[in-house]
Amino acid sequence: MNLEFFRSHCLSKPGVTEEFPFDENTLVFKVLGKMFALTDLDQFESINLKCHPEKAILLREQYDAVRPGYHMNKRHWNTILMDGSVSDREVRAWIDDSYALVVASLPRSKRLELEDL
Repeated sequence: MNLEFFRSHCLSKPGVTEEFPFDENTLVFKVLGKMFALTDLDQFESINLKCHPEKAILLREQYDAVRPGYHMNKRHWNTILMDGSVSDREVRAWIDDSYALVVASLPRSKRLELEDL
């Protein structure tokens, strides 16, 4: 997976914006203001995705490229090394899971707002 494919997949979801809240290199994707994915724009060596805590542990045990979230809450975030060892299909599914996890945590009024987009 390359940066443009990652970016387009994230932006294809309802209510998603891309921002640079930390610095000019850290590209962050948010759904209605809440982060669900981020990466380094210049190097694209890894991505950070939100993950259910139990699933996060299982993925880290199953894949060498999945690590506790770098500079993130290690219980809720994974860093995935973009070294080609994880299939694009799997990464897309994890992006979708991250998005869905964040959407599920939004207030009901915000979730209904997404349905109208």
